[in-house]
Amino acid sequence: MDNVTVKIINNSHHQLPQYSTADSAGMDVRANIVHPIVLAPLERVLVPTGLYIELPSGYECQLRPRSGLALKHGITLVNTPGTIDADYRGEIGVILINLSNKSFTINDGERICQMVVTRYSHVEWAAVTEISDTDRGDGGFGHTGVK
Repeated sequence: MDNVTVKIINNSHHQLPQYSTADSAGMDVRANIVHPIVLAPLERVLVPTGLYIELPSGYECQLRPRSGLALKHGITLVNTPGTIDADYRGEIGVILINLSNKSFTINDGERICQMVVTRYSHVEWAAVTEISDTDRGDGGFGHTGVK
């Protein structure tokens, strides 16, 4: 496990994102809203967090759904994972969607997603006319069957 220092501005009145346990990969992020948001079935909304970050070059921040919200209430992220690039300096917003058949109320301070900060690589393409073969080959989309 690597440790990295990330500069953060917290314009909310909530605690900074934090890990729930010592081995958690994601930190809980909270809604920073003045009034509760009622999210109707199949409705989506951009929820502000009041957080602004400065990631080091070579790092990204991913926003991922919280499993409890997804299982219990059908609340997830539309663009999961949401990617925050190292050169983005705006407020972090979370695009939530309600995939259930019941309305869901988002309250100020509610944990709405997980944040994971990780390194990434830039690809240098090598244009070729052939690539190596494998046992799988071009089989995909259910090719290996149900076991």
